[in-house]
Amino acid sequence: MATTLFQKHTKIDDLCLVLNSYLPHSEVELVKLAYRMANKAHSGQFRKSGEPYIHHPLSVALILADLKLDYFCIVAAILHDCIEDTAITKEDVQAQFGEQVAHIVEGVSKLTSLEFTSSSQKQAENFQKLILAMSKDMRVMVIKLADRLHNMRTLDSMSDEKKLQKAKETYELHAPIARRLGLHSIRVELDDLCFKTLHPRKHLIIKKKISKQYGNQKKTINLIKTEIENRLKFEGISASIEGRQKQPSSVYNKMKFKSRKFSEVLDMHAFRIVVENTNTCYQVLGHIHSLYKPIPLKFKDYISAPKPNGYQSIHTVVLGPRKMFIEVQIRSQEMEFISEYGIAAHWHYKNTDKPTDKLA
Repeated sequence: MATTLFQKHTKIDDLCLVLNSYLPHSEVELVKLAYRMANKAHSGQFRKSGEPYIHHPLSVALILADLKLDYFCIVAAILHDCIEDTAITKEDVQAQFGEQVAHIVEGVSKLTSLEFTSSSQKQAENFQKLILAMSKDMRVMVIKLADRLHNMRTLDSMSDEKKLQKAKETYELHAPIARRLGLHSIRVELDDLCFKTLHPRKHLIIKKKISKQYGNQKKTINLIKTEIENRLKFEGISASIEGRQKQPSSVYNKMKFKSRKFSEVLDMHAFRIVVENTNTCYQVLGHIHSLYKPIPLKFKDYISAPKPNGYQSIHTVVLGPRKMFIEVQIRSQEMEFISEYGIAAHWHYKNTDKPTDKLA
């Protein structure tokens, strides 16, 4: 049974497979060296699930590799628990991998030593500011968020009391920081894992209803996507169009904080349209509004007025076929890049072909 469980976990080969897609061979070899150091240092250490401890830092590194973070961040992620939990020192890390990696690893260790004890919103906000202030290199914070994400994915081995404590702390502290840093994929998953742990029954009910609603609306959703694709193609606009299914936590939050009925939230489906540049975003907006009736007061232009974390996009809500409300997000390729990676885009590997957003 244990062998089957461990086979599902991240191995160094899985990590290197991702890294080989964007890092040079020489840097991937150094990542393997970091793995060997961490694996030896954590030898004999196990997580509460019974798995070898090394699976945790490897899983954290894989989360960051999916964000295409740089070599320094990946190596630091693999070594992030060594200074605190093993005989390895900062000087050992620096001697082997340089000052930058050692600095990041030490920063993660310092954040880990902080304890969040208050449940008040004000204290949570103050603690967020403290953590962000301590992270002179934001890669420290990104590693810490990836570390928390993997811990939230593997809560099952903890007691119910510990699960609730971790979920509450993550909801009040880590998820808001991920939001502030624009780390969309991490923030969305943290939110949903917290909601699932804190409100398991509500999560299950909403998840089932989302699945049922999507099944009932699948033909209409496909029709809308085809209509948008055909219209933009007719206008000579090249675009990527994707539908987006809501997460249970998102539905619950809109019901709770925006006083919406369950049906009002689920009746709205979202599409994301990604085009070449900024000018085309506004052209697409005009075509969407001529294709479907726009809903008054449901338009937001985050291109001309970006969010504090750098997020840019046009949001509009229209009335589609069968009176289905459709939320449409329109952005350029570069805006999509920033939306996907947030602050991590700053350390996105320098040789990656990052799209440019030049006005036509």
